[in-house]
Amino acid sequence: MAAKFLGQFLLERGVITAPQLLAAIEAQRASNPLLGELAVRKGWLDAAQARRIQQRQRVEDRRFGDIALEMGALDQDRLDALLEAQKAGRKMIGQVLVEQGVLDARRLDAEIALHRADQERARHALESVVAEHPVGELAGHAIDLCARMFPRMLGSQCLPAEVLTPDALADRPCVAHVRIEGDRPFGIGLATDLAGARALACALLGITADLCDDALALDALGEMVNVLMGYLVRDVIADDDVAYRALPPDMSVPATTLAADRTRSLAIALDSQLGTFVLLVDRPA
Repeated sequence: MAAKFLGQFLLERGVITAPQLLAAIEAQRASNPLLGELAVRKGWLDAAQARRIQQRQRVEDRRFGDIALEMGALDQDRLDALLEAQKAGRKMIGQVLVEQGVLDARRLDAEIALHRADQERARHALESVVAEHPVGELAGHAIDLCARMFPRMLGSQCLPAEVLTPDALADRPCVAHVRIEGDRPFGIGLATDLAGARALACALLGITADLCDDALALDALGEMVNVLMGYLVRDVIADDDVAYRALPPDMSVPATTLAADRTRSLAIALDSQLGTFVLLVDRPA
């Protein structure tokens, strides 16, 4: 059983069609701009300032507004106004579907209740597998990290869906994996298809699809894994003051190979608005 976003849940139940879901996702995305985008629109930041703050977010794992205040780029009144505007404009996918006439409010309420029950069952199933696995604690940190960093760095929610078997990874040829050597070695990686890698690159680098080739997509995937690795080291290793060394991202090992030893590795599907990614967490023998 896999956790699903509401839109995917409705699609699989036959309540909405794929074109209706795509139209709703586009409308929802337009209703929920990042704080930096709002600040630039209002003329309170220029594009270069917004990019510098976003770059610091990647390094420091802090909120956009906190960094902007510290830099003196925004004052508290303007930050509060931006947060209020963002909150007021944000729409949930169900609200968009009702506004577009795809569902009525009563049917939406009924489907949301079913979706919540489905989510709860899926969450328990995932948590039970992770909790009992030898790398479960490490994987739990990595899942929480993705849930924080995907919205901040990519403007996309990240939903841990299910644990995958190695044979389910063959259709994820784009892989970036970082090995940490030292007293407590481990590995962390992301795998996806080419469309997912391209979407991640465009979101991470703030570029349009026509500017993103395959090489840049893989580089961006590696950069994202490097960021995740840095925070995972901080959360899991640094407090223990043990020695470690991070190797450069490796793009050459297939996800099926990285996840082959199921006693030492976990492959966890992560659903997002950018596509489906697989979080790879392992400890060497």
